[in-house]
Amino acid sequence: MNKQEAKNRIEELIPLLKYYTQKYFDDEQIVSDYEYDMLMQELKNLEKEYPDLIKKDSPTQKVGSSIKKGFSEVTHEVPLQSLQDVFSFEDVIEFDKRIKKKAEEVNKETNYVVETKIDGLSSALTYKDGKFILGATRGNGLVGEDVTHNLATIKSIPKKLTEQIDITVRGEVFIGKKEFDKMNEERGFEEENMFANARNAAAGSLRQLDSSITAKRPLDIYIFNVQKIENKEFNSHYEELQYLEDLGFNVNPVRILCTNIEEAIEAIKKIGEERQNLSFGIDGAVVKVDNLSLREDLGQTSKTPRWAVAYKYPPEKKETKLKDIICQVGRTGAITPMAILEPVVVAGSTISKTTLHNEDFIKEKDLKIGDTVVIQKAGDVIPEVVEVIKEKRTGEEKDFNMPQICPVCGAPAIREEGEAAIRCMGIECPAKLLRNIIHFVSKEGMDIEGLGSSIVEQLIENNLIQNIADIYTLKLEDIASLKKNGKKFASNLIQSIQNSKSNDLYKLITALGIRHVGTKSAKTLAKNFKTIDKLAVATIEELSNIDDVGEITAKSIQEFFTQSQTIDLIEKLKKANVNMQVIQEDSIDERFNNMTFVLTGSLEKYTREQATQIIEKFGGKVSSSVSKKTTYVLSGEDAGSKLTKAQNLGVNIISEQEFENLIK
Repeated sequence: MNKQEAKNRIEELIPLLKYYTQKYFDDEQIVSDYEYDMLMQELKNLEKEYPDLIKKDSPTQKVGSSIKKGFSEVTHEVPLQSLQDVFSFEDVIEFDKRIKKKAEEVNKETNYVVETKIDGLSSALTYKDGKFILGATRGNGLVGEDVTHNLATIKSIPKKLTEQIDITVRGEVFIGKKEFDKMNEERGFEEENMFANARNAAAGSLRQLDSSITAKRPLDIYIFNVQKIENKEFNSHYEELQYLEDLGFNVNPVRILCTNIEEAIEAIKKIGEERQNLSFGIDGAVVKVDNLSLREDLGQTSKTPRWAVAYKYPPEKKETKLKDIICQVGRTGAITPMAILEPVVVAGSTISKTTLHNEDFIKEKDLKIGDTVVIQKAGDVIPEVVEVIKEKRTGEEKDFNMPQICPVCGAPAIREEGEAAIRCMGIECPAKLLRNIIHFVSKEGMDIEGLGSSIVEQLIENNLIQNIADIYTLKLEDIASLKKNGKKFASNLIQSIQNSKSNDLYKLITALGIRHVGTKSAKTLAKNFKTIDKLAVATIEELSNIDDVGEITAKSIQEFFTQSQTIDLIEKLKKANVNMQVIQEDSIDERFNNMTFVLTGSLEKYTREQATQIIEKFGGKVSSSVSKKTTYVLSGEDAGSKLTKAQNLGVNIISEQEFENLIK
């Protein structure tokens, strides 16, 4: 490649890598680590060949991410540097040659410690007199984010050490493999976006502005370095790690002391062979000089220490046969195609099936049943089909089309505009039963107190309920059998079930779980149609003319009520005497009719839900965003960007006292 070609390629790589890097640190990884590493290595090689083409804003000249808005900045006394990546054992040997050359000059030993490179978010913990006082993310290596309260929620971080010592340590916050799978399963169940990988999940969890959210995530940490310590000295890194363990830290469990580079390479190979058995994800192995005095002699660049390298494992690829494609129905009704493969061992695991994600993925890869495909398991992620080897096609391969009816219940399967997934529309689909019932009985739905997810699971497992309407046929002895001495619990639950029959219509509409219909639009629908029967026969045009109901929602409502499963469920609920019409009379006082309110900041006398109910009671609407059409912005303490926008647009801003004057 000549210089002009190199310049053009560098100009392509820099913005691309910047984009990928920003997405990565925003906890939204959109390319694999391996693909990113290869692009970064390509840029490094070009800059090495043509040093005069190196730009100040090149990703090779920077480390880490920017500070997330909402966090205080923390300046690291000792920078949290990144590591130089290597991709072959030849590179590891070259590293050793540089170390030996310096070691001979200063007459020092060249032992190494090989550790797992944990795939998480690097953080620094500071202790004063043995007490945890400060925690920060790496950030750009020099300045990080103050996440002390979030780190304090991690159980494996000691709040008090075994010695009263001033020390700053560095560790990697991560989520274990089993914990990650369980968390994603729960998010899928709640119809939340699932995390792409454990690293993103850990980073996103640690960088929450609300530490109560962080506390609910299964975060862990392994400490791997002493950044700074008062009144104590060590000769070796391995000795440091043992001391950290004595202090009470959760230290990286995989650390292998090696007397030479040959032993270090064997250690890297051993970690690679056993990585599938580790309880946590890794994205490489780190080779570190053990002698701390030699480290001082070796020094560092502006970005990386010269005494360590990170060996990145190449993704293992294998050929196999795509025997079949079957479809699975998830708890949210999403129908996912699964590849059934001839079993093949990839990265230590036997792979016989893997997800094909959705219809678009199959078309993009041009997959046919019977194809020879390449399977890859890069790092510790789910195996994926990388490509089809079209040269090996025989002509006997078969096209695959996504089903138009649910393979579980036979209800229509529909792909809505703008969505990748095809979904089962049946409300009584057995695959969706648990999720649908939990939503139906939730506080936002029919508000059946005592009927939590664990009880619902037990009722389904014991074959006591097979659809939503079965809730209203439960007997006292059915429920009592689920708990030891459960008669009182059963009696209270039966009463709660009976009470739910008299809920207002909007509660029932919300509980039915119609796509795109939440509590707010359910109230609007109930107010306009008065009964479930009138709503069920409403046309798309009639529905679209209502506030809070767009064309997509209108179509979703009509499709829902034309399903045979929906018709069957409504009839069963009627027979159970569940209320099907508006109970509350329309507010006579509609002083806020045609007015739109936006709430911002913290109110003293009302929760947001209470303020919303008051506004809606008087015929007003509450919006989440400020526009020129906003009538009032009700502003409390610590109001944020919504208040600023209202000021810029000239929207009326009222205090809590002024709001009370309006509703008196």
